[in-house]
Amino acid sequence: MRKRVLLLAATLTTGLLSALPATPAVAAPSRLTGDFNGDGYLDVALGAAGHQVGSHPQAGAVVVLYGSSSGLSAARRAVITQDSAGVPGAAEQGDLFGQTVAAGDLDGDGYSDLVVGAPGESIGTRNGVGSATVLFGGTSGLSGAAVLPQPSTLPEYGDFAAGLAVADFDGDGKRDVTVTGRADTRLYKGPFTRKGAPVVHVAVGELGTTAGVFAGDLNHDGTAERVYSSLFDGDEGGGIDYFSWNGSKYAMRNLPKADGVSGSVADVNGDGYGDLVLGDPSDPGRIKKSGHQGGQISVWYGGPNGPDPAQTPTVVHQDTAGAPGVAEAGDLFGSSISTGDINGDGYADVAVGAPDEAVGKVVSAGTVTVLFGSASGLTTKGSKLYTQDTPGVPGGSEKLDRFGQSVRLIDIDNNRKADLVVGAGGENGYGAVTVLRGSASGPTTTNAKFIGARDVALKGYADFGWTIAQ
Repeated sequence: MRKRVLLLAATLTTGLLSALPATPAVAAPSRLTGDFNGDGYLDVALGAAGHQVGSHPQAGAVVVLYGSSSGLSAARRAVITQDSAGVPGAAEQGDLFGQTVAAGDLDGDGYSDLVVGAPGESIGTRNGVGSATVLFGGTSGLSGAAVLPQPSTLPEYGDFAAGLAVADFDGDGKRDVTVTGRADTRLYKGPFTRKGAPVVHVAVGELGTTAGVFAGDLNHDGTAERVYSSLFDGDEGGGIDYFSWNGSKYAMRNLPKADGVSGSVADVNGDGYGDLVLGDPSDPGRIKKSGHQGGQISVWYGGPNGPDPAQTPTVVHQDTAGAPGVAEAGDLFGSSISTGDINGDGYADVAVGAPDEAVGKVVSAGTVTVLFGSASGLTTKGSKLYTQDTPGVPGGSEKLDRFGQSVRLIDIDNNRKADLVVGAGGENGYGAVTVLRGSASGPTTTNAKFIGARDVALKGYADFGWTIAQ
């Protein structure tokens, strides 16, 4: 397999078009975030930014696997590139279309839409400016698209759309979008038209370079907080800032003791407030004083005023009592995180990827750890470790597979238990995803599914599964 550099903020590379019809939608769309065809089953959107379109390597693609009562299959898919009918622009080498993806109903029609980042997109003679495209949902799935308005000040190699999040940030019932980049972080206020036009878009001037963004309701006020991670001198673990809506304007808040470059928001302890789960995957060293060898995660519990900065968070790493595995330098434990209720007990659980973890002597084969929520918060009790050598998991652990490069907890078959989708971005050099069904005891390997890049007609070093829409 080809050796490649792992970017902590989720890297990818190429794209093509191939589409199969989705399940016909029911009479009314489900209005579920992530249900692109409105049939009541959540769908899974995966980036394949390394996909080769025609003669253009690393042009990029998005693969949508449509959900059903039987889960996912390679047959029920759509593969969308910038050469697909109705998608603006054109597939070009290095666009990286699909490097970031985020779902939400932007035009208010009840069908979830998908925002796709192409941080390598060139504008005129300026290389690597970046762009964000909205793919619109409907009865047959995603079709039609529009590019979000681009700031005129975007610089060359600014990587605009390196981070994306969709949610209602101001409580008006309309989905908004935030887009990050090396030099510009933007807020787009919904509703959106099918031409991609928001009500307004403004710069988030309080922030400098942001490594990523995610969203969720931390104070139970019905609006989502925008959580940004930033890498800068003096806080190499990833500084955390978030914005809350106070009814008339946004207030920026900081968690000075929190570190992370990945994250998710969910109610881990069942108290009604969203909790902030952060991944800090890099090793401490001479400059970076925080964290744990091999990486760690932390949970900052929400409350009526959001997470209390003075609280002592729950910290878990591979040397924590009860946690499976052993911490080793460079494991990248926490580089991918997702939250969801796997066992149906009402508490959000956490899936943590460690894509550079060795399995035996197999370097960078990758692992995923599942930790369970409880009334007392996140616990290592009953925690589980999965590799491609785990009995029942398809395939086998190979060098540079990077199983756990991405993770997503999502109830695909609508049985009220989140299924675990795991991306292995380096599988066979092209990438793959594995799906484990949720059950009362956690993810089960019974009837586990494996879908590789070639199963969905991706070409080149596709990087399939390096990112999954949250």
